[in-house]
Amino acid sequence: MQLMTNKAKLPTRAGPSIRSLLVINAALLCVLALVTLAPAVTAQSRVRGDYTIVGGGANGSNSSLVYVIDAVNQEMIVAMYDTSNKKLDGIGYRNLAGDARSVLRSQTPGR
Repeated sequence: MQLMTNKAKLPTRAGPSIRSLLVINAALLCVLALVTLAPAVTAQSRVRGDYTIVGGGANGSNSSLVYVIDAVNQEMIVAMYDTSNKKLDGIGYRNLAGDARSVLRSQTPGR
């Protein structure tokens, strides 16, 4: 009786080598560490506004303007609709609380 001494050859793997897989995994691990350890980004804390919108005009202009007032955050923006480009253009911004403080400072006696 003859014993089988021939070992079957395993097929060779045609693909990326172990070394390249290790390099890719190390690179991905570094990227993961950078993302995890990066400083957290915090959003601006802004209170939800209470808006009033008023349409009007401006002296010396034929365009109509839109005044948007945020009563809670005490801010106002002015926008104009550009009919040729069909877009809303911002004209100005005012911090109403800052304006009120500057008026009160200028009216304070002794200053």
